[in-house]
Amino acid sequence: MNDDVRKYIYGALVVFLIGVTTWVGVIFVNACGFSLNCNRGELPVERTPIPTLLPATLPAMEMNGSEAGASEMDVCRVAAVDLVGAWVEAGFPESDAFQFTDVNGRNCETTFEEVQPLFVESNLWYSGSLSCVSCHSVDLTVSPAQLDLSSYAGINAGSRRADAESSGTDILAAGNWESSLLYEFIAEAKADVPGHESVLTSLTIFAGTPLPMEEAAETAAPVEEVTATPAQ
Repeated sequence: MNDDVRKYIYGALVVFLIGVTTWVGVIFVNACGFSLNCNRGELPVERTPIPTLLPATLPAMEMNGSEAGASEMDVCRVAAVDLVGAWVEAGFPESDAFQFTDVNGRNCETTFEEVQPLFVESNLWYSGSLSCVSCHSVDLTVSPAQLDLSSYAGINAGSRRADAESSGTDILAAGNWESSLLYEFIAEAKADVPGHESVLTSLTIFAGTPLPMEEAAETAAPVEEVTATPAQ
């Protein structure tokens, strides 16, 4: 009987050891595969993968000088305050084009369509700036100075308006830019006016297109031929 008990004990130990070995083997193979290096068990390296570049099989496109510089030559770069000033000085047209001079001295042309974003877009005049219309909106009951900068009609109607149908104080000074209220509140700091604590003249934008340069026609002067006559 003692031999039978001993066999049962030994048998149980053998089965237990085989079970533990099998369990450990399954875990190891699942984690490391069949390699003793256990590379699969290493923590992944958190880096941006470098893509594999496929070899180029097509010849590179050749661009001549005019095509390469087309994008740079087809747009003008101008200070935002100068763009608004040129629009005002031109009589603040709603749809007609007006001209201005960009920072490179080129004569350029654009319309009010490229001026309006300066009043309606946020984060434009400086980083984190609100748009002008976030305060000066179409609702004159809450708009400071009863000024609407959301549209051409609102700008042209002026400030201090009694209602939406009436006109107020001309903020464009009848086309005299540097005498206008709009210039004053853009180019001069107003410490007591929220949003106007500093001047807003440093913004430079791309707008308009350069006008074609007029080439002077060169007229060749006639050359008088002199014929030498031998003396007799």
